[in-house]
Amino acid sequence: MDFSYTEEQEMLRNGVGKFLEKSYDFDTRQKLVSSDAPWSPEAWQQFAEFGLLILPFSEEQGGLGGSISDCVAVAELFGRHLVVEPYVASILLGAAALAASDAPEAQEWLEKVQSGEAIAAFAYEEGHGTPSVEHVTMAATNGTLAGEKRLVTAGAEADVLVVVAKGDSGIPALFLVEQGADGLSARSYTTVDGRSAANITLDGVPATLLSDDAQTLERILAHAMNVQCAEAVGAMGALLAITGEYAATRKQFGVSIGSFQAIAHRLADMKIAHTKARATLLYTTALAETGAVTARDIAILKGQTGKLGQSIGESAIQIHGGVGMTDELSVSHYHKRLLALDAQFGGHAYHLRKVGTG
Repeated sequence: MDFSYTEEQEMLRNGVGKFLEKSYDFDTRQKLVSSDAPWSPEAWQQFAEFGLLILPFSEEQGGLGGSISDCVAVAELFGRHLVVEPYVASILLGAAALAASDAPEAQEWLEKVQSGEAIAAFAYEEGHGTPSVEHVTMAATNGTLAGEKRLVTAGAEADVLVVVAKGDSGIPALFLVEQGADGLSARSYTTVDGRSAANITLDGVPATLLSDDAQTLERILAHAMNVQCAEAVGAMGALLAITGEYAATRKQFGVSIGSFQAIAHRLADMKIAHTKARATLLYTTALAETGAVTARDIAILKGQTGKLGQSIGESAIQIHGGVGMTDELSVSHYHKRLLALDAQFGGHAYHLRKVGTG
């Protein structure tokens, strides 16, 4: 089994990587996060020109027929640059749910999202931790939804919402709700890692059933978690590089701190953790590529990347000292991104307990 990226994937990574290196450096990203804009429209348009918005969809649905490994290859770069654009939320969650439906409204919205004309959001989390679809409590009654969804990425800006709620059969299903519908309200805020999110309140909001197939929902969530873990691995790699460079240039007593045994050991542990996380990512992605991935494989990947990412973030901050916690340095922002990715769809402790290693 080949765990390396293909020539085509490397070409895509090179193109996206060069754009991010030129136009999405840390200072530019910080100005964006501190502005009133939820993300960069220019960056989103550039993603569209690269074909990223249509990458995971079949050619019959106007896409490129890309695989999950294609998305993983790009997501690593997104993590490396702390991208705040809602790629996973709008494309791999919201639009993926639209693509899985036969409803005419779903296909209309899918085309708009693929063209960059519209943004889709995925309303899933209910506030007390929703690591599994089994924990979803919101239910549809007579074609309407009532309740609250929290931490919805791009929830206030999205043109259409895909809401996970229990259908008539009591099984979690996917529903479509258009922004501006009667009874729908959103309270927006910026998350700890710089993304735009919202708490969505639904008070008898009319909704269109997209799919009540449990396997479809599980597949969408599994693919999204796989790609999110690629973001985490990208952020880990960036932290490792930044911290290694700092340890080599920061001097105490006339020598670089990287020469101190305690620092050298910590850097070695960070390297091992990143290698382990990336190996797990590529292995799980290869399984997903062949259709052999299981829920246990996804849980192992989610648990490993969450736990190892937290360890790398803490080590990076320790090596940098107090300055590592400041807003001016990228280190703290990478750590916050890793913590945020870990918390979504269940933290590492939950997933490791699922596989009996917690």
